[in-house]
Amino acid sequence: MRPAKAAQIAHSPQDYRRNTTMLLVSTLTIMSGATISASLPGIAARFADVDNVALLSRLVLTLPAAFIALFSPAAGFLVDRFGRKPLLLASLLLFALAGASGLFADTLPGLLAGRAMLGIAVGGIMTVMTALVGDFFQGAARDRYMGLQQAFVGIGGTIFLTGGGLLAEVHWREPFLIYTVAILLLPAAVAFLPEPRRTPAKGPVEGAGRLGGREVALLALLFGAAIINMIAFYMIPTQLPFYLAYLGFAAPSLAGTAIGAGQLVGVVCALAFAPVRRGLGIMGVFGLGFVSAGLAFLLLSNAESYAGVLVAMAVSGVCMGTIMPNFAAAAMVLAPPALRGRISGLLVASIFAGQFLSPVVSQPLISASGFEGAYAVVGTIVLVVGIAAFAARLLLRRQDDRSARARGEHA
Repeated sequence: MRPAKAAQIAHSPQDYRRNTTMLLVSTLTIMSGATISASLPGIAARFADVDNVALLSRLVLTLPAAFIALFSPAAGFLVDRFGRKPLLLASLLLFALAGASGLFADTLPGLLAGRAMLGIAVGGIMTVMTALVGDFFQGAARDRYMGLQQAFVGIGGTIFLTGGGLLAEVHWREPFLIYTVAILLLPAAVAFLPEPRRTPAKGPVEGAGRLGGREVALLALLFGAAIINMIAFYMIPTQLPFYLAYLGFAAPSLAGTAIGAGQLVGVVCALAFAPVRRGLGIMGVFGLGFVSAGLAFLLLSNAESYAGVLVAMAVSGVCMGTIMPNFAAAAMVLAPPALRGRISGLLVASIFAGQFLSPVVSQPLISASGFEGAYAVVGTIVLVVGIAAFAARLLLRRQDDRSARARGEHA
C-alpha cells in the first residue's frame, strides 16, 4: 500500500467487498463459546448424573478455547507457509459442522468432542483474520479497521448472545443452531477474499523476518496481559448465568440480555478506538481497558438487583470495545511481515488460553468465597493491572520528553 493511501480503509469496490466479508467473518469469533452461555444451566441439569458436572458443564463453554490455544500456533505456521485463504475456507466449514454438533450429541463426552473441533476451527479463522489485517492495512487505517472489526464482533455478540438466551428458553440445544450461519459466509469468502501477494525480497532485508530482544520481551508481556484479561473477562459468560440464578433471576434470557448489553456498549467504544488510541497510546488504552474491567467486576460483586448487573455489564463494555483491538494492533506493530501469521497465532493462543483457564481459576474462588467474593478479588487484581499500565504510560512519556529535550540541546 502506498503511503498516500495508507490512512484509507477502502478505496475501491473490491476493497469494500473484501473488508465487508472480513468484518462478517470476524463476528463468528464471539460465537466460539459465549453463544451457548445461557444453555449452561440446562446442560448441567441434563447431565446431572455425571461426576463433576458443575465444572464439566462450564467446560462445554470454554473447551473450544483450549483447542484454539493449542491449534493457533500451528495455524500461524500454516498461513505463513501455505497462504491465508485455504485454511480460512476449511475452518469456516469445520466451524459450521462442529458448532452444530451440539444439536445431536447425547452424551457429555460427545458434546465436549464437538466443542474441541469447534476450537480448532476458530483458531484457524482468528489467526487468518488477524494476519490479513496486517497484510491489508497500515498505520491509522489499521487502527480504524481494528475498531470497526471489534464493533462488528460486538454487534455479533449482541445478536448471537441475546438470541442464544432466547433460544435457550425453548431448549438448551437450540442455541447450537446459530453456528450454521458460517455456511452463508463461505461463498463470500471464496469470491471476495484475495490471497495476499507475497513477493520475495531480492536480497536479505535486515530484520524483515526477525525479532529483536526488545520485541520478544514486549510480545511476551503482551501475551501475558492477554491471558490475564481473558481469565477475568470470561468470568462473565461462564459464571454470570449462575450468579443471576443465585440472585433470583434464573431465566436464561436475562443472562443473554445482560451479556448482550455489555456487547452493545462495546460496539460504541470500539467505533471510537482509533481516536482513543491516538490520544492515549497503546499503554493508555490498556490502562483504560483494565481499569474499566476492574470497576465492572467490583460493581458486579455488589449488585443486589438486575439493574445493578446491567450497569456492571455496561461498564465492562468499555473494556470489550477497546482492549481487544489494542492487543491485535500492538501485535501487528511488533510483527515483521514474514512472521505475521505466527505472531497472530500466538496472540490468539494467549487469548484463548485465558478463556480456558477462566473457570479453572474462578471455580475454586467461588467455592471458597462465593460469587461476590470471587468477582471482588478478580476485579481488584485487574484494577491494579490497569493502574500499572497508566503508570507505565506516564513513565514512557517522561522518557520521551527527556529524549526530545536532549536532542534539542544538542541540535
